[in-house]
Amino acid sequence: MITTRNLTKVYGEKAAVNNLNLEVGDGEVFGFLGPNGAGKSTTILMLTGMIEPTSGNCLVDGIDVARNPLKAKEIIGYLPEDVGFYGNLTAEQNLDYVGKFYPMSSKIRRERIASLLELVRLKDVTQTVGGYSRGMNQRLGLAQALLNDPKVVILDEPTANLDPEGVFQFREIIRQLSEEGKTILICSHVLSEIKQVCKTLGILSQGELVARGSVEEVEKQLIEKSKIPLKIILETKETLPEIKDPNIEKIEIDGNHAVIYTQKDIRNELSDLLRKDFGIIEMHLESPALEELFLNVYRRE
Repeated sequence: MITTRNLTKVYGEKAAVNNLNLEVGDGEVFGFLGPNGAGKSTTILMLTGMIEPTSGNCLVDGIDVARNPLKAKEIIGYLPEDVGFYGNLTAEQNLDYVGKFYPMSSKIRRERIASLLELVRLKDVTQTVGGYSRGMNQRLGLAQALLNDPKVVILDEPTANLDPEGVFQFREIIRQLSEEGKTILICSHVLSEIKQVCKTLGILSQGELVARGSVEEVEKQLIEKSKIPLKIILETKETLPEIKDPNIEKIEIDGNHAVIYTQKDIRNELSDLLRKDFGIIEMHLESPALEELFLNVYRRE
């Protein structure tokens, strides 16, 4: 549903996005992660037709966004990080104003607005938007992003201004949209939040994709990129001998217990070496937390 091919955006001599090749499947809930300045927002602006790429291209449902930005916008819903509304209008009036830009009848527009305001828990709020909290503005922004019943929903830091209850409601809305078959791209630098709602992750660092896949696959990719060692906990029936393996960085042996630090999972090799004569009672792998790996890659790059 979303495809980028060598997508690049250069400002001056600096590439904010550098030869990005990304695939987001139809109906996928995709988490687009990276620290501030990684190139996430620049990528989103190109995907939504707000800016043109320096080179490469991006397609949404087969539409080349740079060549046909208006056609692409018909099927895209976008929630920017900082959303703005007319403060002297109510939520319903703001959505009605924006809805007139879309090819829908007034009857359909009214029905759609009522449904969306209920979805984001603003149905019974009658005050003008100028009196809204930041969280209420964010929820109204989500309603606006869904106003045209888009195939693709792109959300930039959607939980940034939400309280815990608002975050929980956001997760429920994302699950509901996913069940409706919408393709959702969530851009954030908060890994713990992304993991709650996304089936697949892509991590951007300095304009380049450094990892992509399921949470488990991304963890494996980051382990390979990180210098943080894995930890193998080992216990045997008999006292352990000296263990040598080129992948072992450090080993701590105390009788029949061992803690082995390594960059590679060598449990199969250890099993072959120790199973027959020493009797393995327990052997398990402790990998670094995904958040630690995530930050470690950023610090190094």
